[in-house]
Amino acid sequence: MTTPIANARSQARKLDGARKQALETGRNRLLVTAVVLNLAFAAVIARVVDLTVMTNGSEPRVARTVKLADPPTERADVVDRNGVILATSLPTVSLYADPGNILNVDDAADRLVRALPQLNRTETIVKLNSQTRFAWLKRDLTPSQHYEINRFGIPGIAFQRGERRVYPQGRLAGHVLGLTDVDGRGVSGIERYFDQTLRAGGGPLRLALDLRVQAVLHEELTASMKEFKALGAAGVILDVDTGEIVAMVSLPDFDPNARNDIEGEAGFNNVTKGVYEIGSIFKLFTVAMALDTGTVDLSGGYDASEPIHVSRFTISDYHAKNRWLSVPEIILHSSNIGAAKMAVDVGTEMQRTYLERFGMISPALVELPEVGVPLTPSKWRPVNTMTISYGYGIAVSPLQLADGIAALVNGGIRRPTTILLNTDEPAVGERVISAETSRQIRSLMRLVVSRGTGRKADVPGYLIGGKTGTADKQSGRGYAMDAKISSFVGAYPINDPLYVVLALFDEPVGIKRTSNYATGGWVAAPAVGRIVRRMAPIVGIAPDLYGDIELPRVALPKQAEASAPSHRAAGFDSGAAKTTAVVWQVSPGTQTSNNERVVLRVLQAPSGVLAANGN
Repeated sequence: MTTPIANARSQARKLDGARKQALETGRNRLLVTAVVLNLAFAAVIARVVDLTVMTNGSEPRVARTVKLADPPTERADVVDRNGVILATSLPTVSLYADPGNILNVDDAADRLVRALPQLNRTETIVKLNSQTRFAWLKRDLTPSQHYEINRFGIPGIAFQRGERRVYPQGRLAGHVLGLTDVDGRGVSGIERYFDQTLRAGGGPLRLALDLRVQAVLHEELTASMKEFKALGAAGVILDVDTGEIVAMVSLPDFDPNARNDIEGEAGFNNVTKGVYEIGSIFKLFTVAMALDTGTVDLSGGYDASEPIHVSRFTISDYHAKNRWLSVPEIILHSSNIGAAKMAVDVGTEMQRTYLERFGMISPALVELPEVGVPLTPSKWRPVNTMTISYGYGIAVSPLQLADGIAALVNGGIRRPTTILLNTDEPAVGERVISAETSRQIRSLMRLVVSRGTGRKADVPGYLIGGKTGTADKQSGRGYAMDAKISSFVGAYPINDPLYVVLALFDEPVGIKRTSNYATGGWVAAPAVGRIVRRMAPIVGIAPDLYGDIELPRVALPKQAEASAPSHRAAGFDSGAAKTTAVVWQVSPGTQTSNNERVVLRVLQAPSGVLAANGN
């Protein structure tokens, strides 16, 4: 029989066991809860780390759907040799939309078109209804446009900051600078050639151009092109000692601030990309190689009394002298016959070698992407040797021509042309002719300006030397007699040259003032003279009225030439008294040996003496 005490003890043991079991169960539940909470907190912490550290704090949905370009590095400026800004970048904002966040498309479109009238409402609605998460609406907003649209507070409409390329000088150096696309990448000119350098930012890119000289060249070429109704023009000014391009103009041109202007002929760089049969300027190269090889000297010459017949071709002189011509006369009277015979004596292989030295065979080396390839014969036959001697059968760019002439006049050293300013010593260069040959070429070029077809380029005090060129343009398999390339290349001061100046005009048309002539002597030579007159003071060249250069001796023929027509005495009745005047025995409009037309004007002088003026 169980006693009460035993029952009490048994009951106590049962209560104690239940209490322990309850405590153990509670402990286990707390442990599980703690583990679950710890795991939950760990998951939250991991997600926070992922969002804040691993993804740079970007909102996930937007980061996956809208990826905007990083703000661009500011594109470096382009300046001329004096630090004048030619191209720079301005900060701008552009407008875009996230169509997924647009609440009321029609209302948003109406507001945007009201602020930006150039937007098309229908096209804007299409963009705002698109399934993409990003759509450009308008680039390069003005500050007032930016403020107006921002004031609307339209959900889904936002702005992206960037930059816009601007060209403060407009079309003045359009072909040199080129332009960039809407994304700021260079597409032509300097902008394309140095795209990576400019996009990297940093200091300005300094060009060799002198904006003041560039303006002079642009103005004079434009004026002459309009006066003679030419299709185009090209001009370049080189520093003969460094190869630097001080000015370069191609017409028609474009304003890089207005991208639509670049379409058609305006986008074509005639100076570097265009290649032309130049004509008689090439005779300077022919004489240089003949003198340099000892083939002939200045006292020698060739019989130019009869045209040359080669196969089906006939080589003749435009103003034939029909006699033996000395080397200086071949240049002075621009004799095709004399140049052709001289080239034959030099030889085909030697001619090609020298032309390669002068840079006429390979494309011009210059920091521009628009560079033309010269046209040369696929097979250099004897007839090619003859025609190339006077500038036919080979086509080169105006820059190549100026580069070659610089080597002829600077002492015989050819240096690479460059559009960049030389901050170090000029390149050593390559000798292409002797210093003595260079001196002789300079004297021949001065002879052309002082007594020949280039007289209209003469500027007192600046001693210009040069050579005219007039070439018929190719038309199909032949040449168009009424379409010409007229050019003149000059160097000054020719006794110690500093600059080469080239002007070329495509299909100029003669006018009354020039007696309907549009040759290099009438069109290009005067333009170069005006350029030198205006440019020289800018670059610090003072006029020297006493400067001189020894000219080669030109033996005059026994009989008078057309440039000095014979004359007779004629009596004129002037009231009661008779006076005698000298009149030229030449018909008005006659072409002289200097490629000029004689126009006679007979005027009554106050004293009763009649005067005859030949213009």
